[in-house]
Amino acid sequence: MADVTFTVNGKSLQAPAGTLLIDACKRSGIEIPAFCYYEGLALQAACRMCLVEVEKAPKLLAGCTLPVAEGMVVHTESPAVVKARKTTLEFLLTNHPLDCPVCDKGGECELQDMVFRYGAGESRFTEIKHHVDEKQWSPVVYFDAPRCILCYRCVRICDEGLGVKALGVTNRGAYSEITPNKGDHLECDECGSCIDICPVGALTSGIYRYQTRPWEMEHVGTICTHCSNGCKTTLGVKNDQIIRGNNRDRSGINGEFLCVKGRYAFDFVGHAERLQSPLMRVNGKLEEVSWSKALAHVAQKFTEIKAAGGKFGVIGSEHTTNEENFYLQKFARQGLGTPHIDHRRSGDVPALLDAVSGKTGALATTADLYNAKGVLIIGSDLSQQHPFLAYQIRSDARHHQAKIFTVTEGPVREDKVAAKKVRAAAGEQLAAVKGLAEDLKAAGDLVVVFGDSIQGAAVGELVSFIDSLGVPAKYVCLVDYANSRGALDMGLAPHLGPGYHASAQTGMSLSEMLADATLDALWVVGSNPLKNAKLASEKAFVVVQELFLTETAQRADVVLPAASAYEKSGTVTNVCGEVQRLRKAVSVMGAKADLDIFGLLARGMRLDLGQAAPDKVFEEIRTSVHGYNVPLPVIATGGAAMTAPVNGRLPAAAQPPAIQSARDSLFTSGSLGRYSKVLKTVLEAPGGLYKP
Repeated sequence: MADVTFTVNGKSLQAPAGTLLIDACKRSGIEIPAFCYYEGLALQAACRMCLVEVEKAPKLLAGCTLPVAEGMVVHTESPAVVKARKTTLEFLLTNHPLDCPVCDKGGECELQDMVFRYGAGESRFTEIKHHVDEKQWSPVVYFDAPRCILCYRCVRICDEGLGVKALGVTNRGAYSEITPNKGDHLECDECGSCIDICPVGALTSGIYRYQTRPWEMEHVGTICTHCSNGCKTTLGVKNDQIIRGNNRDRSGINGEFLCVKGRYAFDFVGHAERLQSPLMRVNGKLEEVSWSKALAHVAQKFTEIKAAGGKFGVIGSEHTTNEENFYLQKFARQGLGTPHIDHRRSGDVPALLDAVSGKTGALATTADLYNAKGVLIIGSDLSQQHPFLAYQIRSDARHHQAKIFTVTEGPVREDKVAAKKVRAAAGEQLAAVKGLAEDLKAAGDLVVVFGDSIQGAAVGELVSFIDSLGVPAKYVCLVDYANSRGALDMGLAPHLGPGYHASAQTGMSLSEMLADATLDALWVVGSNPLKNAKLASEKAFVVVQELFLTETAQRADVVLPAASAYEKSGTVTNVCGEVQRLRKAVSVMGAKADLDIFGLLARGMRLDLGQAAPDKVFEEIRTSVHGYNVPLPVIATGGAAMTAPVNGRLPAAAQPPAIQSARDSLFTSGSLGRYSKVLKTVLEAPGGLYKP
């Protein structure tokens, strides 16, 4: 749109025609205060805090709904505007309880800030305030009605942003009140977005309430340790304990968005069952021993098995950092001399990289999901399994009228905004996609998002079909956990090394290792392969690095307590291939980072594998793993850098066993979900995948 010229407080400004006055002023450093206005949400014009004076207009106008126009002359600090602001704040405080010293929003309250800047020094209202008891809508959401200023932000973020509609408004006028969708409780994603978006203390967190003040915490920006979307979460830490999580500074790829896991499911860190001392099997039972004794025993046994030509199996994790994954495969291949290294794979990323070889820009970023003209979702209940990607897609449909197509085995939330929805079982979804050819072609540039129902040769067939449409396309191969993509990129696979180069020798897959009765040693790092399987080798010496005494750890000969992602530094790569930096937030007594454990074991075995320090290993990754030579300042300052994996055919290799997603929902997270009190206590809605 063409720019228009207008004047604000005597200053000449320009902005595209149609721009809201509040936005145009903000970009020029002129503040128009508002409570109900929120970028990206529908306009409400409810609070009247943003009133401005426009010359030739008969009355004050709301700046949050007023588009700029050519020649418009605006005053934001005139006597009439100043008086209107004071009066608005005076009315808002009429029944607002003055309990700032105990309110959880103290120090972060927008009403406090507005009254300080624009309010009157005293009020004309002296009547006794009407009190209503606080209500608990869920384990994580409390509502204090007298504090509510009826800005409707919470209603809009739940409806428009999340697509849930868990909140509404009952009654009218002075009796209006925010209420949940199920009588006296919430049945929703329990994401807490309504709490963070509330400008006052009307909605408060059941996890954070009455714990501390914001200025008493250290705020550590890191990456959520749960799903693969790579959301940044800012952890509030006090006395080496995580008190809350949010991302109010919008510093990550996710802006302010966080699901229930990113905002609340950090509580596994302090679970009573955390391992804090190494365990070693003595007379058939696991007993606590010192770190020095446990490491010396493992180093000795590994050295003996290697010297005797024994067979090692190494199983890595989808939660460990890039540095740890790279060092682990290096330890396995160079230190132990074994090609038998793998992890639980939840998406066929190698098949996608092979299928798009020779194409530039074929891999989508999370931002592409917000800007694409068309999005095709195949085989995933995205809102339950990949909530941030789903949020991006819904926002794209809302803000840009993108065409959304869903091909799934059951109903999904994205159906509500879909141009077309198709139901198809896992083996029939590719055929169903081909039936949408004309619709996909008409949509324009596409982002294709697919889950584990498309793998192996089907990935190449999908890419060939999309190519035949003649429209630009980008792809996202969905994987489950925080560093599932990084585990593949770093070479935790029996047939592929770092950067997807061919392994010098093809090893056994995870399932083959478990089924091999001749295995002499099994080293499991941050994984639980024996949850639903058995180890065939009864003689195998089993070493497990883990946070809890899982089913696999119970079978181990030595268990080494590991640090979680919130307790170490490094990098992780999200589902779209964007690298971000982890920052250590807390320490747990007795636990060590997996990379530190690797370094100590290497020293005990007298192996020269390089320094086991995150920065040193990442520098090696940047120089040796194709596509990871990313700009350091971007990730060092909390940004995300897109990797550029191999752009050529991948080496031919036998297809791995069936790739399968764990099918986690919003309220489950592999082994970690078992140890999160929040995830276990909130009411699951809808309570599983593919449920309306």
